[in-house]
Amino acid sequence: MIDAVLFDWGDTLFRFEYDDALLEAGWESGLAAIGREGLPGSVAAAERFRERYMPLLWQPGSLEEIEYPALVRDCLGSLGVEVDEVELERFLEAEHAAWEPARLIGDSTHALLDVLRERGLKTGLVSNAFDPPALLHRDLAQMGLGERLDVAVFSSETGKRKPHPAIFQEALGRLGVDPGRALFVGDRRYEDVRGAKEVGMTTVQAFWFRADDDERGLDPDFEAFTPMDVLNAVRRLSGEL
Repeated sequence: MIDAVLFDWGDTLFRFEYDDALLEAGWESGLAAIGREGLPGSVAAAERFRERYMPLLWQPGSLEEIEYPALVRDCLGSLGVEVDEVELERFLEAEHAAWEPARLIGDSTHALLDVLRERGLKTGLVSNAFDPPALLHRDLAQMGLGERLDVAVFSSETGKRKPHPAIFQEALGRLGVDPGRALFVGDRRYEDVRGAKEVGMTTVQAFWFRADDDERGLDPDFEAFTPMDVLNAVRRLSGEL
């Protein structure tokens, strides 16, 4: 039996489609939000960020989350732009909003969460995401996910990235659920499957957006080729199948 189903976010509940044009649009919006004269051009600023700072966002094997606001502040400083906290917050909010077209929620995401909650199960999210938590929780609300999740924990809140146990334990603790009575669904064999298994959770690897074969990972307990295959795993764990 299980009491909760927790999910990864990107490439599980939604798909993030990177677009280089949105990087430039984000910097254009962010610089405009600072609201000063004499700021650098957004194309040059985006190129500086792309070359010097983007490689820092995804460091293979790192369990420490990057301080994204500090990274943006440093990039701005390298362009001769010093910002205070209010200006930095305005930049980050505007830049984040510019990426909205890249965030595409899955067609069956709402239905799956609704069915799980109708069964009396708690639902949660555990995600590696470096953006400020307030903006990420706003995304959940705009996607209709906030109302369908009992808890959402981001690596930018905990400072630790999956597969570090702390981020999973934080979510389980907030839910009040023992890991042995929780199912975790994610697309990555290392961050999601291995991370969740090592804290004692049952796992489902999601294949509906991508097929990950990271050799650092572990085999999942279940495989799901459509979101509704997750419901079949829940039924099996409940003794219904």
